Amino acid sequence: MDALGKHLLLELKDCNRELLSDLGFLRNTLLSAAREAGATIIEESFHPFDPYGGVSGMVIIAESHLAIHTWPEFGYAAVDIFTCGNSLHPERAVELLVNGLQARNPSIMELKRGIFDSSEEL
Repeated sequence: MDALGKHLLLELKDCNRELLSDLGFLRNTLLSAAREAGATIIEESFHPFDPYGGVSGMVIIAESHLAIHTWPEFGYAAVDIFTCGNSLHPERAVELLVNGLQARNPSIMELKRGIFDSSEEL
């Protein structure tokens, strides 16, 4: 079986709460994570939420996307890293994000996306 892409779901708990509401920091960190993975950045969009200070952001890459949603009041961030092909290194992005957000309780789930039998014609 082959897969078209890899989707990493990060549950980042016990993060630095101040960083989770810092839009500039989160933007720079997600863009750095995309670069660290070897991705080609196409576009970005980030939005702060008041009064809690959470941020949602997405970086569109030629190979798919990286997204983050933060809840500073809970010290929590949900991150998706979806990459297509075999040329990227999304694990490098994971390391940068876990360390950058100072997540003391991270968990990562990996899903294969677009699974098909290599004997089937696409």
